[in-house]
Amino acid sequence: MTEIYGNIHSIESCGTVDGPGIRFVVFTQGCPLRCQYCHNPDSWDFKENQKMSVEEIFEQYEGVKEFCAGGLTVTGGEPMAQIEFVTELFKLFKNSNIHTALDTSGIFFNRNNTEKVDELLKYTDLVLLDIKHINDEEHKKLTGHSNKNILDFAKYLSETNKPVWIRHVVVPGITFKEEYLKKLGEFLAELHNIKALDVLPYHDMAIPKYENLGITYPLKGVPPLTHDEAKKARNIIIEAIKEKRINK
Repeated sequence: MTEIYGNIHSIESCGTVDGPGIRFVVFTQGCPLRCQYCHNPDSWDFKENQKMSVEEIFEQYEGVKEFCAGGLTVTGGEPMAQIEFVTELFKLFKNSNIHTALDTSGIFFNRNNTEKVDELLKYTDLVLLDIKHINDEEHKKLTGHSNKNILDFAKYLSETNKPVWIRHVVVPGITFKEEYLKKLGEFLAELHNIKALDVLPYHDMAIPKYENLGITYPLKGVPPLTHDEAKKARNIIIEAIKEKRINK
């Protein structure tokens, strides 16, 4: 069998924030988004970083599997940029009955051509879907891209009944606004496959990375969101979901 290689940024064992349980986390290299709060700017570039085969990654997992009982998560960068590789990786792990989670923005989704996505989802137990901003124009300012493919991917995952955890980073002055949080809740109310909602407070701990890379940090001066503010944001989203569903 021909070995399939991926462009890998890094691997982390014992990940605790990338899906259920303690997980083996593979970070792919390369991402088209330029999220202003991104904490992995060193994963943006699509140039080759570390070439690893599906089998090499599985062997590395085997060495620490006692500590990673939750399963495998592939994140990035943007893992769907290497969809064939991730599909083969998930297939190998699923053949060993290991839980698989895909952490993605969904930016590459195209409803007119879902063959590769459908093949990947066959071996995906859970999708961690990052919705950056519910407003399209604000999403473009925040990431450099439209959110249309992302929201359509969310709908598609609901249509195909694929379990999803929604992730949303709340940033003061950007996404921490009641009108946007309510609109996000109203959108999520239309989905029927959400298993969890992670509302994540913005932090500025990545500033040293930007400085080391010689990149200007776009949100310098924006204060981190407090946990109480994140809780408030989550409550607004949840209430909007409930209200929308009640009034349907």
